[in-house]
Amino acid sequence: MTPAPPHTAPAAAAPDGLPQPQRRWAMVTILLGIGVAVLDGTVVTLALPAIGHQFQATAASSIWVVNAYQLAVLVMMLPAAALGDRYGYRRVYLWGVAVMLVASLGCLLSRSMPALIAWRAMQGAGAAGIMGINPALVRLTYPRALLGRGMALNSITVAVTSVAGPSIAAAVLSHASWPWLFAVNLPLAAMLFGLGRRALPGQRGAMPVSLRPGDVLLNAAMFSLVFLGVDRLGTRAAAGAIGAQDAAQAFGLLLAGVAVGVVFVRGQLRRPVPLLPVDLLRIPVFALSMCTSVAAFAAHTLGQVSLPFLLLVGLGRSAAETGLLMAAWPLGSIAAAPLAGRLIGRCNAGVLSAIGLALLSSGLALLALLPAAPANADIAWRMALAGAGFALFQSPNNYTIVTSAPASRAGGAGGMLGTARLAGQSTGAVLLAIVFSATSAHAGPPIALALGAGCAAVAGLFSLSRRRGIDVTSGG
Repeated sequence: MTPAPPHTAPAAAAPDGLPQPQRRWAMVTILLGIGVAVLDGTVVTLALPAIGHQFQATAASSIWVVNAYQLAVLVMMLPAAALGDRYGYRRVYLWGVAVMLVASLGCLLSRSMPALIAWRAMQGAGAAGIMGINPALVRLTYPRALLGRGMALNSITVAVTSVAGPSIAAAVLSHASWPWLFAVNLPLAAMLFGLGRRALPGQRGAMPVSLRPGDVLLNAAMFSLVFLGVDRLGTRAAAGAIGAQDAAQAFGLLLAGVAVGVVFVRGQLRRPVPLLPVDLLRIPVFALSMCTSVAAFAAHTLGQVSLPFLLLVGLGRSAAETGLLMAAWPLGSIAAAPLAGRLIGRCNAGVLSAIGLALLSSGLALLALLPAAPANADIAWRMALAGAGFALFQSPNNYTIVTSAPASRAGGAGGMLGTARLAGQSTGAVLLAIVFSATSAHAGPPIALALGAGCAAVAGLFSLSRRRGIDVTSGG
């Protein structure tokens, strides 16, 4: 059956952004919410040894304190976006905050590892309610002329909180036990709930998604299988080697995820407004933006995962030095994101993203070509260049994805951002596993970085190919 075209009916009487001061308070709420959601994904990492010791759990089970959260976010991202289109973005945001508050209290009071993992999964489901409709809320909050600035602020917040997670955890754990990592969520969630009720826009999509239980289950199975396969590849790569049996199991999970995905997508093509917004891919600019995102996140994954091996094994840096050097990447992103926000609307977003991807590709290629004994400064500026390039790509690309879809499908378009990120990360993980399986721990990282540079270059070509379909004056 021919897929239905994307709905073009705009949200009923949707204004061009919120008036001040509501806009200011809405952005405070949105940025604080996405910051808390990102922090909760990483802040417990440093506490895993203490948690495992208290509950007498193995390292393999302890890591699921992190994995359960991440997997729940992935599984619930698209349903949360669809619920936002159907019932209103503010309502779904408040549901997400309320679930996070209850789950944080459950984590705080957990007395066993299975209980903690279950509460962390619930916490991730709440975070999906915040993250899944985040782009839609930004779109509704800012006037179109200032939307690029809002997207850049969003990107800066994610970059800062990603870097700050381990530091915040270290500060808390130096004075208190690990349950306090969850206790700090309680006042934050309560404040977010109050702010959200008063400041967030209440619009919803004009053509809401019909949530079918079978579609939700297939969505969950697809993301779970792909996540487990990627996680297994990443775990084995971190151990320095991927055996034939491990590779077979990991690729088996990935293939099963792809098979479920094929069934899922074929069913979605028959839906008038699908849970997985495949109908939006019929919009050329949207489809090319998604391809750009997938290739760019593959490059990002290849770089971020291979760099610690390059520094620790190849260049003999200590763990402390490696941590400091790795911070140059997000610091480059933080520095470049405001510039990206100012240029959106003044420059063609396809060209601007391509420039960022050229910088990312150059940074990765220069890292792959490092001399045998480089100075720390030589490593840091190359990482900062890659990070700055990624920021120059990400904000205009996200802007284009969100604004090229009809306003009535803002939630679905935002959900596709997460889908593209997972597809790119999975592609990068598979490529990395192939490289590490075929080479040594010394030779693998430079090859992976060179491959990442190639993926970034391909992403740049995708970005340039959409430039004629983008309105330069509006940025989207």
